[in-house]
Amino acid sequence: MTNPLSPDEQLLAWMTDIRRTLHQHPELALQEFRTAEYVSAKLAELGIAHQNGIAGTGIAAFIGEKKNGARSVALRADMDALPITEKTGLPFASQHDGVMHACGHDGHMAMLLGAAALLKKQARLPGRVVLLFQPAEEDEGGAEKMIAAGVLMGVDAIFGGHIERHYAVGEIAVQPGLICAFTDEFRINIRGPGGHAAKPHESADCIVAAAFLVTSLQTLVARETNPVYPAVVTVGKIHGGTASNVIADQVVLEGTIRTTHIAARENIFESLRRMALAVRDLYRTETELTLTPGYPPVINDQKIAEVARQAARQTVGENGVKSQPYPSLGGEDFSFYLKHIPGCFVRFGARRDDLPHANAHSPVFDFDERVLPVGAEFLARCALLFLQQAARD
Repeated sequence: MTNPLSPDEQLLAWMTDIRRTLHQHPELALQEFRTAEYVSAKLAELGIAHQNGIAGTGIAAFIGEKKNGARSVALRADMDALPITEKTGLPFASQHDGVMHACGHDGHMAMLLGAAALLKKQARLPGRVVLLFQPAEEDEGGAEKMIAAGVLMGVDAIFGGHIERHYAVGEIAVQPGLICAFTDEFRINIRGPGGHAAKPHESADCIVAAAFLVTSLQTLVARETNPVYPAVVTVGKIHGGTASNVIADQVVLEGTIRTTHIAARENIFESLRRMALAVRDLYRTETELTLTPGYPPVINDQKIAEVARQAARQTVGENGVKSQPYPSLGGEDFSFYLKHIPGCFVRFGARRDDLPHANAHSPVFDFDERVLPVGAEFLARCALLFLQQAARD
């Protein structure tokens, strides 16, 4: 007998076509207008009621009903692409210069539409499933905007996942507790009088001060953070100087702070303030530090993670269910949903061994499309298991 929650060849082809079409037409955060129109058309094709224009370009779709005490569960996929010029050479590569689906969000949308197709075939759902197609995960915190628009009203739990090349196809990593980090940003503006390069004694050299600060910041993790708490401080951008014979009068450093523990996070913030002030005294410059809070950490609920683990077993078998023993220092705005309702975020194995260095956010990123039916079935099973267990409780 055919398993009603296992995608057949026709559904696989449908999802693959969706993924490739979306890949060809990537759109940046809060600009996902064509993407939203396409997803909306696919939902209409399935006969699924949905609401467009949430938080600008987001979509909420609905399957089943929440009545007579029944519960509601949400499934989420992100929609936005990255400001990267694609270099994969794929026949369905991006047609938009400087924009690329380099993180698998095209696959996530295809999976969620596949899950919608599977759930739509169920004779009767013991509750309601809300499908969230969310804009702006890579930037702007689209999850917060969706929540502010009311998408979690009446929702009892949420599931989501991310394509991950560190795991093989047919593997799903499910881990309760903290799995992603705080993602804070900083900007340091160093200013001085500048001057002629041949007369350094007559001015303050902001580039020298910045170079000292860049190297010193590495000690924030190496020497000032408890080594049992993973942390990263990275300067990703530096700008200063106008000519080879001019001492720069301003340098701007921008970077990110990734932490997994509140005390470690606060300690790095305080140490960063101290170092910025120290540069002022050491190099006779003015320094201005701006700290910008980012995404909170993703903390999976223990009970909901067990539902996800059961769904993973049913999808890929016991051997395919993996753990994530160490938290990722990457960020994920799925964390905002988890501040309001319990949920679980997993990793879908999608490694391509012929692209060993094509990690996420790379211009040559791609994934094994055989992950699409795995993700679709898993998400559908999560929704059904949660609703069935809630109905029994």
